[in-house]
Amino acid sequence: MKIVFADAFTLNPGDLDWEPIRSLGDVTFYDRTSPKQLVERLQDAEIVLVNKVKLNRETISQLSRLRYIGVVATGYDIVDVAAARERGILVTNVRGYSSDSVAQLTFALLLELTYHVGRHAASVHAGEWVASPDFSYAKSPLVELAGKTLGLVGYGDIGRKVADIGKAFGMRVLVNRRHPAQMSDLGVTLVDQPTLFAQSDVVSLHTPATPDTIGFVNRDLLIRMKPTAYLINTSRGSLLNEADVADALNNGHLAGAGIDVLSIEPPKADNPLLTAKNCLITPHIAWASHEARQRLMNEVADNVRAFIEGKPKNIVNE
Repeated sequence: MKIVFADAFTLNPGDLDWEPIRSLGDVTFYDRTSPKQLVERLQDAEIVLVNKVKLNRETISQLSRLRYIGVVATGYDIVDVAAARERGILVTNVRGYSSDSVAQLTFALLLELTYHVGRHAASVHAGEWVASPDFSYAKSPLVELAGKTLGLVGYGDIGRKVADIGKAFGMRVLVNRRHPAQMSDLGVTLVDQPTLFAQSDVVSLHTPATPDTIGFVNRDLLIRMKPTAYLINTSRGSLLNEADVADALNNGHLAGAGIDVLSIEPPKADNPLLTAKNCLITPHIAWASHEARQRLMNEVADNVRAFIEGKPKNIVNE
């Protein structure tokens, strides 16, 4: 079968072996594909793999041989799944491959906000410890997590892992989720959203972007937060009203933010969070550990193989 991976660099910048996917058939890998190149590159493909490249109704209608779209990610909003369904094209995704890595970055951001390891290491390398009259010094206040309240918006696989880490640090865990009837975990407390934002010392977002959640972190919720609180977002950039978050940071209504995702990626230069006070921003790397990308590649290959064998799985547009 003719297989085309339209934006392969996202998964493998060169540190993984393509063999799990290459072994599936006649595979063409493109590092990146612009919208203008898309139809030409995919026109002969029966199987298309995409991570961030968008396949809308117009594009899908021009791909007469296409039978299968493998989304190399969990979120599949890049594909017009209704248009694919109408054409009898299966769309699959991969879940859970990066849960441990996302939870790890969640705390990497939080620990940098509370203990400023990078800032202190930089000061030592700049010679400040050598020149110090004291055996110890702090460049900024140091905050202990034990006894603090961690509020999680969303409580899927990643949210649960973040909760477990928080509890290991001695934190009290509050949860707000879409389906509260499914809650059964010990050591966490289910609350409504206003209560979570008001009581938490750290609010961490782990919920998908839906019409109900896009931009929901806005001024109305932010003014409920303690001025000593931190906001962490490793989920979807569109969950934040970015201007409102920047205002809260710049006006001292929020102590800091750790952000791995923005509403537009790469961001525009005028994104207000880029210049906001005490705002750590990483370039959407939570999912991208070597181990997580290897799992993702293996599971993408398993999805394609299952389709070829007539036993498709992880279908999102049935």
